[in-house]
Amino acid sequence: MSELRTSLETDAELDALREEVRKLRKINGALMDRVERSTDMSANAFSMFETAISLEAKVRDRTLQLEDALGRLAKANADLAEAHADADAAQVRLRDAIESINEGFVLFDAEDRLILYNEAYLGFWPQVAERLDQNLTFHDIARIAAHSQGPAGAQVAPDRWVSDRLAKHGIADGGQVQRLADGRWIQINELRTSEGGIVGIYTDITEAKAEDARARARELAERNVVLQSTLDNLSEGVCVFDGGGQLAAWNDALRRLLALPENFAGALGNHADLQRWCRETLAMDDQGCLDWRGGGADQQAMVCLCTAGERHFELRSNAMADGGQVFGFTDVTDMLRAQASLQETAETLERRVSERTGELVDLNRKLEGEVAERRAIEAALIDAKIVAEKANLSKTRFLAAASHDLLQPLNAARLFVAALGDRRLALPTRALVNQTSTALDSVEDLLEALLEISRLDAGAIQPEIGPFRIDRLLQTLNVEFAPMARSAGLAFRIEAQPLWVETDLRLLRRILQNFISNAIRYTPRGTVSVACVQHDDRVEISVTDSGPGIAPEQQALIFEEFRRLDTRSQGKGLGLAIVKRASDMLGHPITLRSQPGQGATFAIALPIGQPQREEDGDTGQPTRDRSMRDLSVLVVDNEKQIQSGMRTLLTGWGCSVVTADGYDQAAALFADGRRPDIILVDYHLKDGETGDTVITRLHDHFGARIPAVMISADRGEPLKTQLAAANIPLLNKPVKPAQLRALLRTMLA
Repeated sequence: MSELRTSLETDAELDALREEVRKLRKINGALMDRVERSTDMSANAFSMFETAISLEAKVRDRTLQLEDALGRLAKANADLAEAHADADAAQVRLRDAIESINEGFVLFDAEDRLILYNEAYLGFWPQVAERLDQNLTFHDIARIAAHSQGPAGAQVAPDRWVSDRLAKHGIADGGQVQRLADGRWIQINELRTSEGGIVGIYTDITEAKAEDARARARELAERNVVLQSTLDNLSEGVCVFDGGGQLAAWNDALRRLLALPENFAGALGNHADLQRWCRETLAMDDQGCLDWRGGGADQQAMVCLCTAGERHFELRSNAMADGGQVFGFTDVTDMLRAQASLQETAETLERRVSERTGELVDLNRKLEGEVAERRAIEAALIDAKIVAEKANLSKTRFLAAASHDLLQPLNAARLFVAALGDRRLALPTRALVNQTSTALDSVEDLLEALLEISRLDAGAIQPEIGPFRIDRLLQTLNVEFAPMARSAGLAFRIEAQPLWVETDLRLLRRILQNFISNAIRYTPRGTVSVACVQHDDRVEISVTDSGPGIAPEQQALIFEEFRRLDTRSQGKGLGLAIVKRASDMLGHPITLRSQPGQGATFAIALPIGQPQREEDGDTGQPTRDRSMRDLSVLVVDNEKQIQSGMRTLLTGWGCSVVTADGYDQAAALFADGRRPDIILVDYHLKDGETGDTVITRLHDHFGARIPAVMISADRGEPLKTQLAAANIPLLNKPVKPAQLRALLRTMLA
């Protein structure tokens, strides 16, 4: 098609060149005629000379253009001849190509007229070959083939076959299969061309059809073998009769159950023979189940229980869709005997059950009395449990309230002592202040230990399990306890490895702090060491000291509250009790290895955690430090002692302090538009007012988010979570002055 298109373009170009030559010749003739017909001989000779020269130049130009046009015309004729030759060669090659394929090939144009075909196509429709010179359409070919009874489907209704064939040909979207009258099968694939024509491929699939038929025959034979094997393995006797009542299939169980002879297929060849054998020979009372009912699958299956002498059979009769009938015989003699035996046994059991029922009724009365007694005991236990739970809840609430009431004066005392420590005092007075601070530290440690035990017992502390590197926690503990060990004259070392563990960081830190602080407290001289070792899927962290050791019979006692083996130490006897509760909550086992005079090793086993991608650390840039002098501080607390203590402490640092007992008083103090630099607020205020509400209202009052710090004796997780979400720092009572000062500098830096 592309060669034909090239040929048409070449013809158009030749026509254009011919038209241009014709015009040039016409112009040239006109010029020459003008020169010859010129009669003005009296004109100036020089003017005639110039005119002749001009005409000669024009004639020469036109002649050159004519020669060029003739040259292009000759080249176009040569190209056209070459294109025609290429088209003829391509057509020959196309003809040879379609003749070389085994499938029949045919091509129709957009008007459905025959354009191209091969001999293989004529092999399918030999009756069409004699009329190919009549410019046939596909409709003509289909009509000729149908009326010559070429296709098998056209032998009964040729016109209908032609109509169906034309409909499929018009769609031309895939393949179809047809059978010819001579027994061959062809597969026809028709598709439309880009110009609107249809190309068809005709493939002989007779052998494939034959192989498919042979495969189906083999499959059917295999199914018959499987069916016969299935019948032979049934315990039920089965026989199948076809629509004519002739025996079609049976199994060995049928011969055995009906006591048929070895060659019974010859003597028992039809349904009447089966009836005669069962009713006359076996004296079977079939109740009509052996009657012939073949002729439709819509008939109900019949099932009856019949006897043949001393034997009992369950007889089933089913009609098949093809008019045949299936009979099944099941020997139920043993089953009926078993049922009779079971019936007799059941009657015996009923009598025995009746006898035992009377006994059970008496026993049941006794059990009802015991059940009533147990229910009363259970009710008493439930009441006791409720009382215990209420008592535990009351204890928790009492400790929470007591912690606030106890920590309030303790917080005030610490603030006053810290304020005294910042002043210039005489040495005896400073010694008393230091002793007072030490006593307050002891009271604070005791209260914190008691509160932590109460929270662990009440379930107020919930572990937050997650992966982290253990070496970083141990490095923090090294910074915390190394000065304490040096002051006690002990060698302190920590061997940390970058191992990942999966546990609660806060609770693990508390456990290790108690281990290390106890080791330093109870070791008079020598070494305290912390080791971290991995064992299979566990990481063991151990704290070993060179102290006096613990006897085996006392090792279980040291985990009880207020249990101290060395009464000379300053411990409260609560650290290991906290350790025991925290480890039980986390599910991490704790071990103790010790002998008197050989020191002690406390260890905890942790599960290995999955390594996590670590964020970049701090840049190491120092933060700016701001002086505390002239810092305006608003203290909101409903306790006068706390207000006084805070005023004394902060004034000693050079701050300007204003105190209030709630929002109303604070707002009134700053009604003139002034703002404090920072706000210190207690969480529990008067009349149910809370510190977070006061901070929010003060921010609205000042029209700006003034930095604020929350101070509270409440150490519960809900409050920490609430303040963390609001981005408000929390300091627990009693407030440590150094911690408060560091926090203020950080917030105002």
